Amino acid sequence: MHAVSVLAVVLIAVAVLVLALFAGGLIGARRRATSTDAALRAQLEQVNGQLALAHAQDKGWDRETMETAARTAHAAVSSEPITRLDLVQIVDLPGTDADQAVFRIHCGDQITELTLGRQDGAWVAR
Repeated sequence: MHAVSVLAVVLIAVAVLVLALFAGGLIGARRRATSTDAALRAQLEQVNGQLALAHAQDKGWDRETMETAARTAHAAVSSEPITRLDLVQIVDLPGTDADQAVFRIHCGDQITELTLGRQDGAWVAR
């Protein structure tokens, strides 16, 4: 009986060690995923903005003209200075007046989205 109880204690100790290593691995993987999530999200937003800009340039749209319209539209509703202006989406529907450009406006810690559309060839807030 003494040999069985020693074997049982060893098996239990090995099982506890395996479970502890497994739990530690899960915790480490979760921490790594959480730490890289924010960086991945920021990188994805940057690439999305570059894609939207490339699409706009491909259509012959001038980014400076669109940004000026976005800043003008923002100034009409807010006195907060823009700290960052990101082009996030281009909608190119049939017809010039159906075109849209979506900007994400950063004012300090506040973020808003602004959709511009075309009206008689000029970019205006929608």
